[in-house]
Amino acid sequence: MSVDPSIFKAYDIRGTYPDQINGDIAYKIGYALAAYLDPHSIAIGRDMRLSSDELFENLAKGILDYGVDVIDLGLCSTDGLYFAVGRYEYDGGVMITASHNPKEYNGFKICRKQALPLSGKEGLDQIMKAIIEGEEPTKAPTRGSIIRKDIAEAYAAHCLSFIDVGKVNSFKIVIDAGNGIAGATLPPALEKLPIETIPLYFELDGSFPNHPASPIEVENLADLQAKIAETGADFGAAFAGDADRVFLVDKFGNHVGGDMVTALVARSFLSKDPNQTILYNLICSKAVPELVERMGGTAIRTRVGHALIKPLMKKHNAIFGGEHSGHFYFRDNWYADSGLIAFLVCLELLSVENRPLHEMIKEIDPYIRSGEINSRVTSIPDKIEQVAQAFADGEQDRIDGLTVQYKDFWFNLRPSNTEPLLRLNIEATSDKLLTEQTDKLLQIIRS
Repeated sequence: MSVDPSIFKAYDIRGTYPDQINGDIAYKIGYALAAYLDPHSIAIGRDMRLSSDELFENLAKGILDYGVDVIDLGLCSTDGLYFAVGRYEYDGGVMITASHNPKEYNGFKICRKQALPLSGKEGLDQIMKAIIEGEEPTKAPTRGSIIRKDIAEAYAAHCLSFIDVGKVNSFKIVIDAGNGIAGATLPPALEKLPIETIPLYFELDGSFPNHPASPIEVENLADLQAKIAETGADFGAAFAGDADRVFLVDKFGNHVGGDMVTALVARSFLSKDPNQTILYNLICSKAVPELVERMGGTAIRTRVGHALIKPLMKKHNAIFGGEHSGHFYFRDNWYADSGLIAFLVCLELLSVENRPLHEMIKEIDPYIRSGEINSRVTSIPDKIEQVAQAFADGEQDRIDGLTVQYKDFWFNLRPSNTEPLLRLNIEATSDKLLTEQTDKLLQIIRS
């Protein structure tokens, strides 16, 4: 069976089941991954998607046939997989998931030792080439063994170690698992906290019958917002399908973006030790570096994407890194991301400061943002240059796409990794200015 090269993305392997991703493809990926890493053992976790069990069986078979042991983590979150690879010193790991994508998708997030991610240029391209150009796999003289490992309690304890549980207030919190894997992986940690949890869609269901498990889209938070209002909860949290990302919602139903969660986590860490470095990607609000610097920390601006952020965190010994997309990385978590750790750190901060979420956000966030606006264009480079010329009087950089900064607003225009789209993010000091500049930019981009 031929392999569709388009399933190999910048940071993972992902496609629709069964035409792009299926058992045959999973077997070849497993065998090629084992050949690429040449490991002793590879851990595999999987989410609750309808095709995950079949993909596990075939992925594991490919790894075992190469002579490598498979550590079967069973159902777990992506951040749980990273934890297992780091804590138990496995040579690599694969999470079978399509994250927040619709039910017809599935895929593989892959890391090597110490939970370091494989990316397009660092591993995934080589695996793709081996599959497309290589000969049919042959079985090793000694086949690998499969070993079952339950990490649920160990991972919960690890995440809880980032906070002082004794300082946590008895909040009432609505948590929306979106029928994703968070429904299984959160309870071992939540039951050790003095909070009242109101669970929403904790039943594992890979058909996602209630709403897509993609909390970055505000429309997917409607049920969470309604439940907060109905129960009078203090705030809410929504987790992505594979539970690696989290977004917060305040008591009034307002969406708290990933950059504001980044600011909250940074505030917590810097209140304990101001001599720390925090990384944030360039889509995050200016409020993030302003808070970090105000509290005595060092803020470093980065490109978007975990494969870029994790090595930079290690280089700068950064205690934490955050992205607008809801990915939060922790030095003491092998620089890997964890939605659960981010949630717990915010919970501790709100408890220690004894203030509601909406008040804290109002204090640290004076800006207005557009959110990500996507435009389909025929020539991405031409449009970026047209915009650069139109805003030539601003301070420009090309760290990731085009960023232009002025005193009272800034914007970033960057290409999608997978589609002929330009992604625009704008932040301004007023609604009027935001509207004016958004209209001006879209007129250029979409003309």
